[in-house]
Amino acid sequence: MSREAQFTVFCMESYKVYKSLTGKQVSELFEKYGVFEYIHDFFDVLHTTGYQYINHDIDIYLKARDAVVSVV
Repeated sequence: MSREAQFTVFCMESYKVYKSLTGKQVSELFEKYGVFEYIHDFFDVLHTTGYQYINHDIDIYLKARDAVVSVV
């Protein structure tokens, strides 16, 4: 598995715990709003930060796209 793929899984798992979501919910959310592409495009910057920063950054990204995050 590539470093980028490993990092994407890390981001998904971290965001899942942060928002108390299921893996399926995170996957659907990331797919619908382009978060996978965002993580890929900004891998060089994001992978040097901590999980709290990443979760916050994803929140900002989703808010800018008027995403609705449903909590379990």
